[in-house]
Amino acid sequence: MKKIGIFFGTDTGTTRLVAKKIYKALGEDLADKPKNVNRTRPEELLNYDCLILGTPSYGVGDLPGKDTGCVEAGWSDFAPHLDGYDLKGKRVALFGLGHQERYASRFASSLIKLYQLVYGYGADVVGSWSTDGYEFEHSDAIINGQFVGLVLDQRTQAFLTDERIEQWLAHTLPALLDKSAAA
Repeated sequence: MKKIGIFFGTDTGTTRLVAKKIYKALGEDLADKPKNVNRTRPEELLNYDCLILGTPSYGVGDLPGKDTGCVEAGWSDFAPHLDGYDLKGKRVALFGLGHQERYASRFASSLIKLYQLVYGYGADVVGSWSTDGYEFEHSDAIINGQFVGLVLDQRTQAFLTDERIEQWLAHTLPALLDKSAAA
């Protein structure tokens, strides 16, 4: 069985911290160490049949990167390098960060841009997450009443992060492993 690849974009390091928590929860037998997309080539990402991808939220629901004011390159800088490739046959789960109090009108909305990116390249996206337990006005990252991936608020609900990761992985991991077993 191939391992799950974990890739993230970050500017302040918080998304990296969450990626490491996910990796620790999965263990080294199931996943490879998380990699920042600003140090990744598309071939590295495409080497995996199963992926967990994470993003912070910057701008007004933009895909984070230098063009949205981030100091570090991120997903918007990496995305053009995927041109000419496809993600058909890849199973992808997503996680995103947001601040539900300060950005209640666009909570974790950057996650939808990452979803659209990988879905647009043909990936099978799994791992939707309930909006229960959050207080916000609007999020673009909701389809059919659920977030398109795990959403975490490290500013106001960091105390729930480990529990949410555990619950999300219990729900999402079978879909990723099923794909991995078929490879």
